[in-house]
Amino acid sequence: MVPRADDIAMLVNPANPTTDSDVAEVKQSARAIGINLHIRPASTPDEIDVMLNDLAARGIDGALVGDDPFLLSRREQIVAYFTTQRIPAIYFAREFVLAGGLMSYGASLVSAYRQAGLYVGALLKGSSPSDLPVVQPTAIALTVNLRAARAIGLTVPVSVLVAADEVIE
Repeated sequence: MVPRADDIAMLVNPANPTTDSDVAEVKQSARAIGINLHIRPASTPDEIDVMLNDLAARGIDGALVGDDPFLLSRREQIVAYFTTQRIPAIYFAREFVLAGGLMSYGASLVSAYRQAGLYVGALLKGSSPSDLPVVQPTAIALTVNLRAARAIGLTVPVSVLVAADEVIE
């Protein structure tokens, strides 16, 4: 989407137990393609304000929002910031795109919640947790918001539109 971007911020919640492994993987990928990665932690609403103000001072080219329920709960604030600052960002959940974000790539939260409900139902009916199968997402979707792209002055390449599972206009 932004081929010349070389300074990318990654927003993470340090209180999330998966953050360290996620950051390690993204750092490795960033190094491999020559991206300067700036990890920005926040685990409270006040810390998000501080982190976003810090990003404004750095002049980043793009952002990646880490997979985290707290960050998801602050999606309107995060999306509004990136839109106002005209910074392209990719999110882990479609819900960010529905809130006006540029794009997301990840598993369906609705499907994950549905699966969790099935597990709870099975447990309430007497199943042992050890009898329940481990289930992982089987579909990862790319969602692109053309309205958001226009708002930040970005033209979405045809190759991205063709690859997208959903395009919001």
